[in-house]
Parts: sequence; structure tokens; C-alpha cells
Amino acid sequence: MSGHYPYQVQIDAYGSGGFRFADMSHRGSLLCLPSGMHAWPITDATEITIESLAQILALSDQVDVLLIGLGRDITALKPEILDALHAKNVIVEAVATGGAVRTYNILLGEKRAVAAALIAVETVR
Repeated sequence: MSGHYPYQVQIDAYGSGGFRFADMSHRGSLLCLPSGMHAWPITDATEITIESLAQILALSDQVDVLLIGLGRDITALKPEILDALHAKNVIVEAVATGGAVRTYNILLGEKRAVAAALIAVETVR
């Protein structure tokens, strides 16, 4: 993937530092948006900022739920990030990447207005 796949699709697999979807492999973290699948240069939950979520904020009128995959370990998001997303009426669920991928696939399959910001992990639990 060259940084952007123009459709929002389900994720077939994750681990080994990336994701598989649409018969392709993507190495690194991933934003799954109504505008498609985008490379996301985040490697750790501490790097998540309002700026790193700018694409989601710009599309917030098309997103009801944002799933944030925090990697293998769960940590709290900065309050200003939650405040910015809640101000746009976006429900935020921040969990380990595996749980975020599974929930994203279910909600997308139900044709819900969902987005995901997923930090790549090396190993799957």
C-alpha cells in the first residue's frame, strides 16, 4: 500500500507490525476512515495527539464511533483528545489493537459509521 487505499474495508489480519486487508499487506499503523485506509505514523500510544487524529476530526460528520487500537497495552488518552472528539459527537473506545480490529470489523459489517486508529503490533495475543 502506498499510504492510501481509497475504500474503507474490513481488516483480514493484524500482527507482524502491520495489517492485511483487500488482498494487500500494510506495514505500520493504520487509520480506517470513510475516505479509505491511510498509513498512520504512530508507533506508540504516547504519540497520539489531536494533530495525529486530524483526518478523523475533519471527517467527524461521517463518524459516530472511533475505535483506537493502543497496541498491546491499554493506556489512558490525553483528556484534550477525548474532549476534541466528544465536541464533534464522536464516541471513543480505546482498547488493545486486537479488540479494536475485531470491533471495527463487526461495526463496519453492520454498516455503522465507524473509524479506527490502529497502532501496529508485532505479536498477537
